Amino acid sequence: MREPALPEDAPLEPSAEQVATQLASVVNRLLRRLRTSSSDSLLTPTQRSVLARLGREGPDTTAGLARAEYVRPQSMRLTLGALESQGLVERAPDPADGRKSVVSITESGRTTLDALRAAKHNWLAEAIAAGLDGDERRTVAEATALLDRLVEK
Repeated sequence: MREPALPEDAPLEPSAEQVATQLASVVNRLLRRLRTSSSDSLLTPTQRSVLARLGREGPDTTAGLARAEYVRPQSMRLTLGALESQGLVERAPDPADGRKSVVSITESGRTTLDALRAAKHNWLAEAIAAGLDGDERRTVAEATALLDRLVEK
C-alpha cells in the first residue's frame, strides 16, 4: 500500500547537509558580529585569539602559540610583540630551557580580555532581548542545548 502523498506546500525534513550549511553560515555571521561588538579594543582578531588562549590555557612558548594558532613563529613573534608593547602579555625565561621564553597574560591583559568578553555578551543579550519574544527565546535556548550536545561529541 502506498503512503499518501504530502501536500505540495508541506515542509520536508531538511537534510543534515542543508542544516550544516545553514548553521555554519549563521555561526560565522554571529562570530563576525560578536567580534565587531568590541572593535574599540584596538586588538586584531589574532591578538584577541592569542590573549584568550593565554588566559584560558596558561603560559606558553612562542612556538607553542604559533602551532596552536596555525601561524608561523615569525608572525607569532610580531603578534606577541604588539601585545607586550601594550602590557597585555609578559615574557619570562622558560624554567625547562633557559634559551626559550614563556609568554603569559598580565593582569592588564586579563582585564582587557574580560572587557572584550563583556562587550560581546552585552551585545548578544541586548540583541536577544530586543529581537526575540519569550517563545523565540525558549526556542533559541533549546537550540543552544542541542548545539552544546553536538560540540560535546
